[in-house]
Amino acid sequence: MGDVLHAMPAVAALRRSRPEWSVGWVIEPRWAPLVEAAEVDDGHTVRPLIDRVFPAATKSWKTRPVSAKTLGEIAGLRRELREQRFDLCVDMQGSIRSAVIGKMSKAKMIAGPDHPREAPARWLYGRRVALRAEHVIEQGCELLGHAAGVSLAPCPLNFATDPAMEQWCDEVLTRIFPEGGPFVLLAPTAGWGAKQWPAERFAELAVELGRRGFRSAVNASGPGDEVATRVVTASAGYAVGVAGDLTQLMALTRRASVAIAGDTGPLHLAAAMRRPVVALFGPTDPARNGPYGTRAVTIRHGAPRRDHRRREEPEEGMLAITVEEVLAAAMELLREEYENGTKDRTGSGRTSE
Repeated sequence: MGDVLHAMPAVAALRRSRPEWSVGWVIEPRWAPLVEAAEVDDGHTVRPLIDRVFPAATKSWKTRPVSAKTLGEIAGLRRELREQRFDLCVDMQGSIRSAVIGKMSKAKMIAGPDHPREAPARWLYGRRVALRAEHVIEQGCELLGHAAGVSLAPCPLNFATDPAMEQWCDEVLTRIFPEGGPFVLLAPTAGWGAKQWPAERFAELAVELGRRGFRSAVNASGPGDEVATRVVTASAGYAVGVAGDLTQLMALTRRASVAIAGDTGPLHLAAAMRRPVVALFGPTDPARNGPYGTRAVTIRHGAPRRDHRRREEPEEGMLAITVEEVLAAAMELLREEYENGTKDRTGSGRTSE
């Protein structure tokens, strides 16, 4: 989810610069609603971010690599990509999997980063682009811009509303917060344990926010989300779990006054939707993949470092983040939100280390 959101501003910039070009996106089906809902507004015309989605269910392919269903889906994707006769394929993820799919497209040129996330991927590129920018969103503009021969700068996105999802969100918020009023979105889980702030601290934070008049909605991956359940259970009734699919999360995020999360998909979704965020960082570097293009306070402790080892226990820097400083950051953003008007969604971020 984060990879998709970080690539979208570059694609939006390309769409704004070259609206006559046809753009397709190969994507894991569960993340397709992100690019399908995204729009680019150049001040005169609102255009969809892309022209066509090509689903690639690679996650399920790994569980059944030689089944007839998998082989049939791969063959179908290859056929559909080749029918488009693409002039250029750009691997924005830098993985072996994405590079192989790019090669499968038979595009006239395949481009990717000079130092991709998975090193062997670079041998499948016909053009390798050296990336000098620090933030991954700006790197995406470097990569796509150099590959396409267009100068690109990150472009903000709009996300079209889905009436059915907005109605769902209205019903959920009326049920869980019948008294109405603003709420804070908490996303307590992360891709791996080292990036995860303890659930007990999220619960304590929800209590303190509640005492100040702000209820919390806890993003849950499903009814069995143990981390979200622990937060809600220990929140003295101030937090309520909300489980839904991606389109529902998008609708909920749009309504949140502030989102609080670690380096995880919901944080980057909130930033892309220009909601104020409090970002909790530990082993990953906010200079590279912190919140971008929104009002944000990023909290990180310890010496600068980057550690992507998927450890189960929270990293020491995450444990050094206190409830008090997260609460102070949230209240600062909430005050700004209502002093400036609840729909003010622009601004810049700052980091506290």
